[in-house]
Amino acid sequence: MKKAYIFPGQGAQFPGMGKDLFENNTNANSLFEEANMLLDFRITDIMFNGTEEELKQTNVTQPAIFLHSVILASTIENFHPDMVAGHSLGEFSALVANKTLSFEDGLILVSKRAHAMQKACALQPSTMAAVLGLADDIVEKICGEIDGIVVPANYNCPGQLVISGEIEAVNKACEALKAAGAKRALILPVGGAFHSPLMEPARQELYEAIQATTFNTPICPVYQNVNASAVSDPEQIKNNLIAQLTAPVKWTQSVLKMVEDGATHFVEVGPGKVLQGLVKKISVGVEAGSL
Repeated sequence: MKKAYIFPGQGAQFPGMGKDLFENNTNANSLFEEANMLLDFRITDIMFNGTEEELKQTNVTQPAIFLHSVILASTIENFHPDMVAGHSLGEFSALVANKTLSFEDGLILVSKRAHAMQKACALQPSTMAAVLGLADDIVEKICGEIDGIVVPANYNCPGQLVISGEIEAVNKACEALKAAGAKRALILPVGGAFHSPLMEPARQELYEAIQATTFNTPICPVYQNVNASAVSDPEQIKNNLIAQLTAPVKWTQSVLKMVEDGATHFVEVGPGKVLQGLVKKISVGVEAGSL
């Protein structure tokens, strides 16, 4: 039996997130306070008492989800994962959990990533859309036929693929996908085209920060979004993490590979329960739950 720990990405946040950890666990309390100092603002005030709207700001959302996930993982007794993976932002949480990154370096990188992505979003109006009920190859083909930038961004589970790109191109793709038989092609309430070529300015900015950060040899492999394969080499992890901003999140492929490599239990660590639901749709028969 192998256990895989999985970490959620943006969208999993909720008001009050992490408050119980802060109040009931001394180690968690000190890590949250350390985060407040590292970020130069009291993110805990927004996490514990802020509104949904305040939590949606990218520069708050990303470090908040990272903190909830990583601090929750730190409370697990005898934490010996066989493998880890994270969805988009969650990959940073996974890399702290498997000791590739320190807590401090992980938080600083996530904060820089959030600011870089927010700046990239402001450069060009862009969006994302969830496509339901079509095979991946049909979605890929139709995106390739649309004028403008629109690409597959998140392979979430069979029959659920998120596309990303310029607003006009995404709208045209949605119409074409519905005509091709998609059950839904729904524009998402996001600030920009994550995991598309439009994130190139953010990728360049994050490149410098990642190259300047120490990456250690992990205690177990991470299955990365870019290649959906087990990686343990620090330099390769770095390169994949840099590429992640403009490349699609291969979540379906990652889960299938983890199952192929022996994973029988998936444990979601962090806010929400989205990933465990996706795992059950990707691989019937595996166990998936949360802390």
